[in-house]
Amino acid sequence: STSHSLMADPIQLKDEGNKHFQAGEVDKAIECYTKATKLCKDKKVLAVIYRNRSACFLKKESYTNAASDASKAIDMDAADVKALFRRCQALEKLDKLDMAFKDVQRCSIIEPKNKTILETLRRLGAEIQAKVCYQLGPFRHKPLNMFDILLDEEMDKKEKAANNLEVLAREDAGAERIFQNNGVPLLLDMLETGKVEMVLAAIRTFAGMCTGHKTMAIIHLVGIDKLCSIMAVDNEDIALATSDLFQCINDSLTGGDRRIYGKEEALVLDASKNLKSILMALLEMVASKKVSGHGRDQALNLLCRNVPRKDKKDHDHSKSLFTIDHGERKILKVCGQIPDLPDQLPMTENTQLIASVLLDKLWDDLRCDPERDHYREVCDEYIKGKFDPNDMDRNIHAINTLSGLLQGPFEVGYQLVGRQGIMEMMVALCGSEREVDQMVAVEALIHSSTKMSRASFIITNGVSLLKDIYKKTKNEKIKIRALVGLCKLGSAGGDDYSMRQFAEGSTEKLAKQCRKWLCNSAMDTKTRKWAIEGLAYLTQDADVKDDFVEVKPAMKAMFELATSKDKTILYAVACTLVNCTNSYEKKEIMPELVQLAKFSKQHVPEQHHKDKKDFIQKRVKRMLKGGVISALTVMVKADNLLLTDQTKEMLARVFLALADDAKDRGTICALIPLALEGSAIGKIRASHALAKIAAVSNPEIAFPGERIYEVVRPLVSLLHPERDGVQNYEALLSLTNLAVKILKEKALPEIEKYMFEDHDHIRQAATECMCNLVTCKEVQDRYLEDGNDRLKLLVLMCAEDDEKLQRAAAGALAMLTAAQKKLCTKMTLVTLQWMEFLQRLILHDQPQIQHRGLVIVYNILNSDDNELAKKLIESKILEILTVIGKAMDNPKRQLVIDVARTCLVKAMDLGLIKPFTTPS
Repeated sequence: STSHSLMADPIQLKDEGNKHFQAGEVDKAIECYTKATKLCKDKKVLAVIYRNRSACFLKKESYTNAASDASKAIDMDAADVKALFRRCQALEKLDKLDMAFKDVQRCSIIEPKNKTILETLRRLGAEIQAKVCYQLGPFRHKPLNMFDILLDEEMDKKEKAANNLEVLAREDAGAERIFQNNGVPLLLDMLETGKVEMVLAAIRTFAGMCTGHKTMAIIHLVGIDKLCSIMAVDNEDIALATSDLFQCINDSLTGGDRRIYGKEEALVLDASKNLKSILMALLEMVASKKVSGHGRDQALNLLCRNVPRKDKKDHDHSKSLFTIDHGERKILKVCGQIPDLPDQLPMTENTQLIASVLLDKLWDDLRCDPERDHYREVCDEYIKGKFDPNDMDRNIHAINTLSGLLQGPFEVGYQLVGRQGIMEMMVALCGSEREVDQMVAVEALIHSSTKMSRASFIITNGVSLLKDIYKKTKNEKIKIRALVGLCKLGSAGGDDYSMRQFAEGSTEKLAKQCRKWLCNSAMDTKTRKWAIEGLAYLTQDADVKDDFVEVKPAMKAMFELATSKDKTILYAVACTLVNCTNSYEKKEIMPELVQLAKFSKQHVPEQHHKDKKDFIQKRVKRMLKGGVISALTVMVKADNLLLTDQTKEMLARVFLALADDAKDRGTICALIPLALEGSAIGKIRASHALAKIAAVSNPEIAFPGERIYEVVRPLVSLLHPERDGVQNYEALLSLTNLAVKILKEKALPEIEKYMFEDHDHIRQAATECMCNLVTCKEVQDRYLEDGNDRLKLLVLMCAEDDEKLQRAAAGALAMLTAAQKKLCTKMTLVTLQWMEFLQRLILHDQPQIQHRGLVIVYNILNSDDNELAKKLIESKILEILTVIGKAMDNPKRQLVIDVARTCLVKAMDLGLIKPFTTPS
């Protein structure tokens, strides 16, 4: 029988295994440990068993198994030094040096004085360095033979060497080593080869080395002009890598680089001189013909990122003033380019919009009227200076520059449209024979009619002009632009059905035409893009929305364009999606006001029947089928200035609408970036959509891995008295789902506040959330603290009529009193009616609530406070316990009956009552 009992006891099996291991009988030890793992329920013991079995596998040189067992032990206790060290040994043997190094690093933090650990740490560190440096081919005695390989002719070794260089440069020691070993001139040789892989490897290596004194050396030895000429090459990857290098140099010089270095800072004194040279060089690139489109985009991007102040509280905006003085005309020149004419600056599809964004950011950074006046004058003079009655190309350049301003600092452009001669010029261009003149004029008209209330003179002139062009022109490109202008001017009423500028049915006709253009892949992208612009306005009409989502190819074509390299389209796509899902801001209209308006014959907004909820839901389902989620995911990732806060807000609204039905919530992780940055409203919308997803799905699946931590912050942001009730409620529900992560985000005080809410649902959700959290030690400590009403609130909630609230409060109280005996005594001091409340719980007709009450009674009896236990048994509670405990067994109420009997047994043990016989 001893052998039988041994078989069933994991601790004895473990001890047996240890004996075998000490006797050198490794296989027998493994057998014992394996049996023990199957029987063991205690996590701490299980961790030790796995750790021991890992040691056996190390002995047997079965390294993969050894690492796997050690990992299981580490999963149960992250600070288990023995397991970490064993995994480190196994990983080293498996030649995974970097992972082994991480493990031994963790060991050294936990046991900083352990000699074996420190020795291993030093040895592995040296091996990794050596491996990176010596891995590469025949010149083993030279640390940087990578360069020899790179400048040699053999191709296959080269890529590996280039990668290793980049990796080495990212480590401080490695970067220093490249530097000391004459690395900079060798990297320059790589740049000179002109081969894309070489240039990329060299640029990225420089970016890794960009710290302290090395930054200065790179600036002096490579030279800012050289870097600019590399960024100007017509290769997107090289332009991007060089732009990153410039950003690293900038961060290093301005102290924006927060990595920690030694005493190198003193060398960066002439930083401001270098920063100014870089700024000048970038401004030179903006309007230079020698620069490729990709290079120009990156120069504009760098200016957008680094010139305007990040924080308006910072008073120094000298960089913006400098840029306006030395570069505003250059940026305006980019805006005025007409890609269809010969001899223009090389550009990508995004260049002109980035230039508009830069103009807008500079305008926004100015601090006083004289500065703004100067900015306007520069624009005014530039545009006036281009007008020339004898040279049409110069005129359209001027008008196109105006379009650029209207897409950037609108008010600056709008003032100029009102200037004498400009409107006339547009009219003249509209009547020109050349396609390009008409195109530029129509686009300028469209851009100038953005803010409806102020554009009345444009409406009067524009509508007739555009209708005329639309009817007469045979040219599809012009037709579509004229159409968008008409849509834009005609959609002033928003989704108010009664404010229509067009005849009944014409909106659908126009939309059909737009869809036709959109689906015509033979047309140029720019023209198809205008078709989406048109739909962005026309889909304010409910019939158009419905038709649009019905036509699969149109939706598919829009998503294809939305995920292309051309990012200027994002806003129009976002608007169209917002319209189709009805996720725009709706003004609440009070019925009394409608009555009043009708009475006084005022205009009353009306809603179209296809804007009602069931139609919207059908549209959402269609869009989900059409692949809207994958398109949105790509759009959100555009790490690009053209994904403006406004566009982000739109996309967040669409996500919120798509997450409306719990069945569709799936994994919409793309939302997280929207919830963390962008406009205030956008962040709230995206967070609310996240809350909807997290409230109904298993958080581990919906937000895999580290994502789950990213989700909590946006959800906590919805816990704000100014957010509406539904948002609070859904955020609390979803936080309950993510409870463990909450503590890390320090959201407890927020949740406690909501337990005091008047709103029933919110209070219930907050209490349920707390009930899920009370198993955490930190939460229990808050209830043990004196000088607050936390515990009192829970006790009082147990007496509420709302059963869900009662259940959550009683559950929290039952768990708290079980975990902390002191709380049993404290509970009876917070209110005089505690006994009465407890009786109500244990007499409740809901077994779940009754069960929680009985557990509290048991906890009090078990709390070592004998006076209190006596008081309890001398009250009516004994009688209630006896009635429940003596009841016949009943599967539906068995839990309750068993707890009551346990309470009675406890009372007998305490000598408070005499034994009695249980029913047979």
